[in-house]
Amino acid sequence: MPTLAPKARFSDFFQGLGLLPRAFGLIFRSPKLFLLSALCAAVTLAVLVVLAIFLWRYTPGLINRFFARPESWYGEALWQLVRLLISLVLWVVGANTVPPLLLAPLQDPLSEATEELCGAPPSSPFSVGAFLKGLMTGIAHTLARLVTLLLGLAVLFPLNFIPGVGSILWTVLGSLWSMIWMAGEHLAAPMTRHLYPFSEVRRMLRERRALTLGLGAGVYLLLWIPILNTFFLPVAVVAGTLLYRGLRASGQLPPPPAAPRTAP
Repeated sequence: MPTLAPKARFSDFFQGLGLLPRAFGLIFRSPKLFLLSALCAAVTLAVLVVLAIFLWRYTPGLINRFFARPESWYGEALWQLVRLLISLVLWVVGANTVPPLLLAPLQDPLSEATEELCGAPPSSPFSVGAFLKGLMTGIAHTLARLVTLLLGLAVLFPLNFIPGVGSILWTVLGSLWSMIWMAGEHLAAPMTRHLYPFSEVRRMLRERRALTLGLGAGVYLLLWIPILNTFFLPVAVVAGTLLYRGLRASGQLPPPPAAPRTAP
């Protein structure tokens, strides 16, 4: 479990980045976490490959709706650059949209197992009712957070119409928004399970922005590392849970509103 400074500081960014190696280490030391993560990785690999093929094939049609494909060599080069940049951002969006929805039933078990390794009491025995309730709640919350991600990118999309630098601006700002969103997404998962309101998640993103941005940047960068990127979702869930436990231990977060199954 990470030891966090009581006050925000610039170096928190690197501590947030460092949560990902910690998460990898925890996964490979725990048979339960490794089994769950391997299942997530298999599904994620299939999704990432299909997304890459789909976007590379159909992004030109999307671009041609707004810009005619030029005939000059320099115009073609610029068009291909725009195609690449838009494909990259949409690939990140897809990677953060499809796997979380498909793997929503596994995210809570991953988070619970991580908390147990951090010293929390074991979770309650399995029951069909609790599983179905957790499944529906997880999917509903994931959908709500994904809508937030897509709305932010939609607001930024008109930047593409600025000649020359528009697509570059959209890629940079869209990537930054995705990092912030990833931090909130994976910190919110354990906090939602412990019945914290989302206002507490926003408060942590605001008060510990360097720390949480480090987590989001780490997950974003992990998406671009071949092979390792198939583990991005379980690693992000474990890292977000480690961050939650660190914030609780440092007194940054108050006790959960209700006594959950895995209360500290």
